Amino acid sequence: MSSYESSDAYRWSTADTVAGFLATLSIFASAIGLVWRPMRLVPIAILIALIAARMSARNERVAFIAVIAGVVCWTVGMAIAVVTENPLY
Repeated sequence: MSSYESSDAYRWSTADTVAGFLATLSIFASAIGLVWRPMRLVPIAILIALIAARMSARNERVAFIAVIAGVVCWTVGMAIAVVTENPLY
């Protein structure tokens, strides 16, 4: 017998880890979308956040925060781009 035994109920799967990284990537991409072409970057970031939300039940909160951050960054980024007359995409 091995001295290392883990219970499957508390073990993180690969999908949980990947979903967490995708949600974090989505938040980072949304933040970049505030200042650089929000129409190109932020919708893709929101799509990545939705994929992360569907991938893992454990990271639903992080994925939800990523979706909310994407929507807020898209709205603010579009407003900034329009006010400063920068290109949207």
